[in-house]
Amino acid sequence: MSDPIWFLLIGGLLLARGLTAGVLRHSPITPAIFYLALGLLLGPTVLNLFHFNPLQESALLEVLTELVVLISLFSAGVKMPAPVDFSRWRAPILLASVSMAVSVGMVAAFAYYVLGLPLGAGVLLGAILAPTDPVLATDVQTRHLGDRDPLRFTLTCEAGMNDGSAFPFVMLGLGMLGLHELGEFSLRWVLVDVLWATAAGVAIGLVSGGALAHAARRLRGSPPHHNLMDNFLGLGLIGVAYGFSLLVDAWGFLAVFFAAVSLRQTELKLAGTPDTPYRPRPALIESGTDNASRDDGPPSSVSGGSLIFKEHLERLSEMMLVLLIGGTLFLDSWSLRAAGLALFLFLVARPISVFIGMLGTHTSWPLRGMVGWFGIRGIGSLYYLMYAIQHGLPEDLALELLGLTLIAVTLSILFHGISVKPLMGRFVFHRGRSGSRGRGA
Repeated sequence: MSDPIWFLLIGGLLLARGLTAGVLRHSPITPAIFYLALGLLLGPTVLNLFHFNPLQESALLEVLTELVVLISLFSAGVKMPAPVDFSRWRAPILLASVSMAVSVGMVAAFAYYVLGLPLGAGVLLGAILAPTDPVLATDVQTRHLGDRDPLRFTLTCEAGMNDGSAFPFVMLGLGMLGLHELGEFSLRWVLVDVLWATAAGVAIGLVSGGALAHAARRLRGSPPHHNLMDNFLGLGLIGVAYGFSLLVDAWGFLAVFFAAVSLRQTELKLAGTPDTPYRPRPALIESGTDNASRDDGPPSSVSGGSLIFKEHLERLSEMMLVLLIGGTLFLDSWSLRAAGLALFLFLVARPISVFIGMLGTHTSWPLRGMVGWFGIRGIGSLYYLMYAIQHGLPEDLALELLGLTLIAVTLSILFHGISVKPLMGRFVFHRGRSGSRGRGA
């Protein structure tokens, strides 16, 4: 596709997206399905006007997906309600650790015994597909600052952490394939990739976010004056936390998420104000698919001031990358192997791993069921796959994992995108009825 056609395509898509905002708000499908359908139509599946080859463009796609995930992690982190306490965070922590490990193990076993892949490739595939996505899952994530909905909080917090907690399993899979040093008895993997990289990433995030909050309050006055420069501060925090993490071999995704959490929590503590929910203007909220952090008044913090810009970047990035996903698929990309893996992931591995991870928590069974279903896969999975390809994954294995991953992400966009609005509506309705009966009793 020539450059003029690309400009016409992207420009026309942006115009169509803006003009049909009201239609999509009441539509049963999500915007991601619209982008995917357009990519399939224009790509090699139907009209073959363009084809994006992710194997040949793996370096570019790694950078693009990396940036999008970082921005989404920051947005998720600043929307975590305060104060942070273990009782509230217990379920997401278990989902990002115990459920993550169980899901990786189940996918690895399926890949090894059913698909016939090497065990190392199975572990790598499990790590690629296990983390839930912070980009495409906005329909089921926290909508705005101060949103205390337990389901949205659990899914948002899990997505914020498991994009980092999946990295040790990625390195384990690469190590089993001979592409990463695990050490004798995997001791180096345990000490460096699991313990050090995780703890250091969390610590870097907490320190950098808290430091920015203190610096902003000291240098910008009290009460601080907020303007468009908040966007620079937010992007700067992402860059510093992530860059420093890379220098010390820590997991940067964890650092960015916890930097945003720390920034928000520290700002509220310094201001001495509770994390009261914003009341966005209804006219500005496009739909449940777009996070609504927009308020009638000016933002009260650096985190709030930088959030709107990050969400705009998220939406633009989502449009571009989902369009490219549609442009990667041929008709013969669809196989029983790939579809079977996706269904196993959605209907078996995710629900069972959530059930095991949330044992002993006080979450309700309806909430566990919703969390078990909405394990949305997307941009994060593409990043991990591109990361593995750039670290020397053999071409034949890369093609195999690419086909399996792209179909899983595509089916996730379709299945979860179609079901999110009716299921979330029923969940909210029944929870409201249960609360009314409880108050009446």
